[in-house]
Amino acid sequence: MSEADSKNTLFTGERRSNWVRLRTLVALRWIAIIGQIGSILVAYLVFGLRFELGGFAVAIGASVILNIVASFIYPENTRLSERGATLMLLFDIAQLSALLYFSGGLNNPFAILILAPVTISASALQPKSSFLTGGAAIALVSFLALHHVPLHTETGTIHTMPDIFLLGSWAGIVIGVVFMGVFSWKVASEINSMSEALLATQMALTREQKLTDLGGVIAAAAHELGTPLATIKLVSSELVDDLQGQAELCDDARLINEQADRCRDILHSMGQAGKDDLHMRTAPLQAVVEEAAQPHMNRGKTVKIEVLGAEDRTTQPFVYRRPEIIHGLRNLVQNAVDFCETTVWIDISWSHQDIRLRIIDDGAGFPASVIGRIGDPFMRRKRTERDQEKRPGYNGMGLGLFIAKTLLERTGAEITFANGSDRHDLHLHAGRRSGAIVELGWQRELISLAEGEENRALGENTPFAT
Repeated sequence: MSEADSKNTLFTGERRSNWVRLRTLVALRWIAIIGQIGSILVAYLVFGLRFELGGFAVAIGASVILNIVASFIYPENTRLSERGATLMLLFDIAQLSALLYFSGGLNNPFAILILAPVTISASALQPKSSFLTGGAAIALVSFLALHHVPLHTETGTIHTMPDIFLLGSWAGIVIGVVFMGVFSWKVASEINSMSEALLATQMALTREQKLTDLGGVIAAAAHELGTPLATIKLVSSELVDDLQGQAELCDDARLINEQADRCRDILHSMGQAGKDDLHMRTAPLQAVVEEAAQPHMNRGKTVKIEVLGAEDRTTQPFVYRRPEIIHGLRNLVQNAVDFCETTVWIDISWSHQDIRLRIIDDGAGFPASVIGRIGDPFMRRKRTERDQEKRPGYNGMGLGLFIAKTLLERTGAEITFANGSDRHDLHLHAGRRSGAIVELGWQRELISLAEGEENRALGENTPFAT
């Protein structure tokens, strides 16, 4: 399996069965065994019902043996494979069906419990395994509706429901199997997708934070090592000149050693934890936008950054260079560059109260079928040949936009998606602001320094927190 295939497997939930621990199913089965024995005793002793106890003993005994074998052979932290989990659930369905067969079939009110293994299967396994368990449940329920040992008392009275109620019970269980299976699968899939997408978001944020910290380390190193390295260079130059006519260079050699020691100490301290360059914490809004867009400026498309300025004549704000902002904007710009015809525009504006960005392209815009769901992870749609040409390695899962939206919203951004014109009016797009539009807005106090704070003294660089 290739690396790409592995990533696709991870992010499509195809390995959800590996989440199911054997110990969990064993514990649930012990609870079921206790409940089955208790129900039989109550029905036999309290209500006077008579059963084929030999059949019950075989069915319950099989569950007990399976649990004991599983507990002693496998470690407690064993996680079941897809096949293993499916076989375990099929056994539970078959065991419950056997108990129902010897206790009135669908006349037994506990027949509804056959929904439990189906629900677990739909929540934890792939669709094909869920179809198998659901189909087995429906087949066995249908068999039990026609063939079973009647419920009877010690006087010989048989308890049975009218045929119309028996048919209703069968229909209710079958519908329950289908509904609970589909419902559980859908809910579990959405939870799984959101969990994996959030994991991908955290990974992206961590990577961006490391890159930001690395930039601070490099800048701090260049700043702090400038003086000692210049001294070393100067003294070395003097030594070269002095060696031509003098032999004693103890003072200069000592100075070289001191400066070398100083460089070593600085490098040692920075290598252990790194230092935060205060100059890199904030930057003008335009500079941050340019930094985010820079990787996509030379990809054969034109990216125009236009400063519209302030409506109330305020100066351009200095914003925090937070990795969420840079990475989120970079993803949005990448998406615009990928799908534009020739040009992407980034408009920047601000006021005393807020900061606004607008990213517009001259492409075909967002598809109408997904524009209401933009920002959801793992949106799937059939890719057109046009999309494949523009992004040959892109699977169209919506994860990039989800990451961008999630990261930016963490900083307080409000994001809206729209189209500049009808997607099918292709003659309007090239060179015009008529494609996809992404608008971002922040309250100014959330991401920028207060007015006038950009000129205050920063102080000394401090080590990164560990």
